[in-house]
Amino acid sequence: MKTVQYTFWQDGEFFIGYLSEYPDYETQGFSKEELLENLKDLLKDIESGEVPFIKKVEEMVVA
Repeated sequence: MKTVQYTFWQDGEFFIGYLSEYPDYETQGFSKEELLENLKDLLKDIESGEVPFIKKVEEMVVA
């Protein structure tokens, strides 16, 4: 089991969010629970290679 950060907000009746490591790929749900399920599905698609041209966010050390 692993932990994945996500960012979300509510806009009217929808919960909208994205995986923090992949901010270009948003999804939504009518509830927070539905949003979380959609985010899990999105992560599976990304990790399987089904989604092309993935941009990743990483950190670097600068002196």
